[in-house]
Amino acid sequence: MATGLGKSSAQQVASPRVDGRRERGRSSHRRIVEAMMELIVGGDLSPSAARVAEEAGIGLRTVFRHFDDMDALYAEITATITEEVMPVVMAPYPDQPWRDNIRELVGRRVRVFETTLPFRLAANIKRYQSPFLMGQYSRVVMIERELILRLLPAAVRADRIGVEALCAALSFHSWRTLRHDQSLSAEEAGTVMGRMVEAQMAAIAAD
Repeated sequence: MATGLGKSSAQQVASPRVDGRRERGRSSHRRIVEAMMELIVGGDLSPSAARVAEEAGIGLRTVFRHFDDMDALYAEITATITEEVMPVVMAPYPDQPWRDNIRELVGRRVRVFETTLPFRLAANIKRYQSPFLMGQYSRVVMIERELILRLLPAAVRADRIGVEALCAALSFHSWRTLRHDQSLSAEEAGTVMGRMVEAQMAAIAAD
């Protein structure tokens, strides 16, 4: 009986130490992810593991204890960003004419694209050397296209060229060009995207 009590007592002493190590591990994990994201937002679109470790204030070995490679870190960032933007992306649309829903989609795309812009620019640099990032890119492009098609009546979807033009106007590629290549502000880029979409909807109506 005494032996059993002694073991229980030892477990009680050890438990806080184990919990402390786990909490420090979780803290380091969060710091690594946050450091990577802060570097990317700050303009370093291809930070090294050493740079991430420096920004997080931890050792390089700690980075690789938590993440086997940079792809694993990109996967964690993708999950974090997805959790942030999915409520905007997947929110239901009102029962209203399709053109009004497309206009609402423009507003949603502006918010989501602006939030994800630095991370998608960073991923684009690496995706040709990363099966994970290339697969993620393909999945996101497919989802973004499907979200547009769901809002279009069958008669509009039958206009293949019109649909492709609408998808191009609402694409991240267009947003990247406006914001990154043409150096427009987010507000200006949103206005341009809205005008492109309105012009295409008018062309579809005319047809």
